[in-house]
Amino acid sequence: MDYVSALLPPVVMAVLFIGVIRVIVKTQGGANKAKEDAAVDAALARVEGARQNSTGSEA
Repeated sequence: MDYVSALLPPVVMAVLFIGVIRVIVKTQGGANKAKEDAAVDAALARVEGARQNSTGSEA
């Protein structure tokens, strides 16, 4: 039975790792993707607007 106790931790870790990868893959895209893309676009627009305002006021 030593082989069972030796193999159990790697098997458990492999199963958990596969589960984490599946969750990551499932959450990429879908309804969440549009919401995340909109948030990133808004943040980039704020940064770009702040950059244009700072360079425009220096001239």
